[in-house]
Amino acid sequence: MLFMITQVHTPETCPKDEGGADTLIDKNAQGLTVKGRWGAWPQHIIWYLVEVNSPDAIQKFLDPGMSRCTSTVTPVAESPIKR
Repeated sequence: MLFMITQVHTPETCPKDEGGADTLIDKNAQGLTVKGRWGAWPQHIIWYLVEVNSPDAIQKFLDPGMSRCTSTVTPVAESPIKR
């Protein structure tokens, strides 16, 4: 299943001088594949498109940033909405 994750941090908790955006996620979280990653750096927002088999994988993926960020997890579909 695909999910779009929106991860937001503040300027005060920005990781740019402390290892960068990769410190906010567990890149080795089992059961999760990152399909895309985008950032709006001036707004301190990062988006991840991930594919998972279990919601537990999302929790593991986001765990490193839990004390610095808030995250919204939204299920998404690859196919367009049919009219």
